[in-house]
Amino acid sequence: MALKFITAEEAASFVHNDDNVGFSGFTPAGNPKAVPVAIAKKAREEHEKGNPFQIGMFTGASTGDKLDGELARAKAIKFRTPYQSNKDLRALLNARETAYYDLHLSEIAQMLRYGFLGKVDVAIIEASDVTENGEIVPTAAVGITPTICKLADRIIVELNDKHPKAIRGMHDIYELQDPPYRHEIPIYTASDRIGVPYVKVDPAKIVGVVRTSEPNEVGAFTPLDEATLAIGRNVAAFLVSEIKVGRLPKEFVPLQSGVGNVANAVLGCMGENPDIPAFNVYTEVIQDSVIKLMKSGRVKFASGCSLTVSNEVLEDIYANLDFFKDKILLRPQEISNNPEVARRLGLVAINTALEADIFGNINSTHVSGTRMMNGIGGSGDFTRAAMVSIFTTPSTAKDGKISAFVPMVSHLDHNEHSVKVIITEYGVADLRGKSPIQRARIIIDNCVHPDYRPLLNEYLEKGIKGQTPQDLKSCFAFHLELAKSGDMRNVKWENYL
Repeated sequence: MALKFITAEEAASFVHNDDNVGFSGFTPAGNPKAVPVAIAKKAREEHEKGNPFQIGMFTGASTGDKLDGELARAKAIKFRTPYQSNKDLRALLNARETAYYDLHLSEIAQMLRYGFLGKVDVAIIEASDVTENGEIVPTAAVGITPTICKLADRIIVELNDKHPKAIRGMHDIYELQDPPYRHEIPIYTASDRIGVPYVKVDPAKIVGVVRTSEPNEVGAFTPLDEATLAIGRNVAAFLVSEIKVGRLPKEFVPLQSGVGNVANAVLGCMGENPDIPAFNVYTEVIQDSVIKLMKSGRVKFASGCSLTVSNEVLEDIYANLDFFKDKILLRPQEISNNPEVARRLGLVAINTALEADIFGNINSTHVSGTRMMNGIGGSGDFTRAAMVSIFTTPSTAKDGKISAFVPMVSHLDHNEHSVKVIITEYGVADLRGKSPIQRARIIIDNCVHPDYRPLLNEYLEKGIKGQTPQDLKSCFAFHLELAKSGDMRNVKWENYL
């Protein structure tokens, strides 16, 4: 069947008001760009005519501005799931103008197949290659591409020449069976290949192919500050100590790491530490630091869902495919984030906390308990299943006015049963085998900023009875004081009786 090449505007004509649309990619890697911009333009034109036009959106994770940003500014999003990081979309969510379903990323494909989230009308996929018999080769990420292609009535392909056809073979597309017929996922090392290097679709569903030449929208990382580097060094030192006492095998285990500056710093410090052996990565997002360590021989193999690297690094990978192609594997997120595989491989999982409390609970998503930041992402997929689950965070924010550690988190994403270790620039709190009061003492002594240690110690000394001494009258005093005076350091407990 011959492929039909069309313009982005023609592609947008296949997307109708109230459609549910699935998009490829994971983070600003692998997302379609030209067609979403055309859909946003169509939405504005329909709104100017007085007609409704909004779509439901399924993605792998966050996306670039040409997808989430353009559609948000066009007021074209009816609902969004499972994760986002765009400021304009975030404003709509917090104004409750767009419905948002925050989900564990490993669950979205399965929930779509089970029909829990409604049907998928259209799938819009960025590809490095597409064949007449329906083989679609993704670009720098996979996300939920296999599932939305299977479920969609119509498929639109953005064929992006910024990604060479020669990357075919870097993807491992494997789809799960649905219960009660599901088999085990046969991954026993990070480098195991279990699927095929393309997404197979019914070619009759491909309504058009749009030629594009659009770079990824992955932003550059900000320079590392001393606090971030200190966190990285503390994580590396902790892992070395675990190897020395035999709680981690001397050959080490695969590593999962979250997204952002702290994650890059952690990986960099691990790579520089001679007491940590060369290691494999089994994660969702492969970042610049992984590629740098791969080139120096410190990372042996990286399995993930996306290459969320700067464009300069991505160009280097594409220019040296002979070196990288047998060291990088991109999988659907249902596999990359699967708790079964994480538990089997014995991962060390390192993710970032927005807020923690002194008893070891983590808030990953909501500022002051109400305002959505980005979402839980894949942190929950890995945290509960990991051999060692670590959360990192700078001890303060906003020039010290906000403490990352509070008496009780204002929103709970990861509870004390899943959180094993917390690390800041000040040190390490190993919470394993500790009671609530012991956890609180260790966190305050090792992780909390010195400005807040007296306040939190005073909180513990309030004389509250019980296994977990939470004072329900004042447990949110830090948040209330921030709203009142703009600085958590101004808390006086007598004002919160």
